[in-house]
Amino acid sequence: VGTGTIDPEHVKEQTLQAIDCGCDASLVVTPYYVKPPQRGLIRHFETMADLGLPVCIYNVPGRSGVDFLPESIGAVAGHPNIVAVKEATGDVSRVAQIYAACEANGVSKDELLLLSGDDGSTDEFVLGGGDGCISVTANVAPTLMHNLMMAALNDDKEEVERINAPLGRLHEDEFCEANPIPIKWAIQRIGKIDCAYLRPPLDELSPDFHDIMDSALREAGLLGAVPP
Repeated sequence: VGTGTIDPEHVKEQTLQAIDCGCDASLVVTPYYVKPPQRGLIRHFETMADLGLPVCIYNVPGRSGVDFLPESIGAVAGHPNIVAVKEATGDVSRVAQIYAACEANGVSKDELLLLSGDDGSTDEFVLGGGDGCISVTANVAPTLMHNLMMAALNDDKEEVERINAPLGRLHEDEFCEANPIPIKWAIQRIGKIDCAYLRPPLDELSPDFHDIMDSALREAGLLGAVPP
């Protein structure tokens, strides 16, 4: 469950609640807006991991404004409760960089899961040694994304290309407005939920983008070829 926010005390409170609720792990994003230095981020993640719940670090500088660098990930990877990283920079070279940083700190590859948080580069990320993904696209195409990950983990590049090619536009267009606006509209569009409402200050997808999302869903095989 996601317990990350800007205030460390609030992160601690939510993580303790997650423990009380029996959650398996927490997803903790880098504190956003305030742009902490690397040493502050290291202390933050180690402090939250000390609470006892396994932590997946969420590195998404495009949204948080701060990048938790591979060297810093390596510095915390030896903590027994830091078990994974959701790496959403879109830079597939981070896989090798993070593993190198872990090795420099005496941490083996099998002690830290590397999960892509960028659907557009997830195929290359996993083919390059990553362990999987936490996916936006999987909300509307769970089976396809599962099959894509299994093919990538088996290093079946031909099958990866076959599965991923029709998803390319969806990976891109599901960010035509801020996530999760388009993907929630898409889930409604394919009939899985009744409405696409989001709490303010977010809003439902602008009609300007409906045709774009429809086209991407059709190309992915998730809608019929002819509009209703």
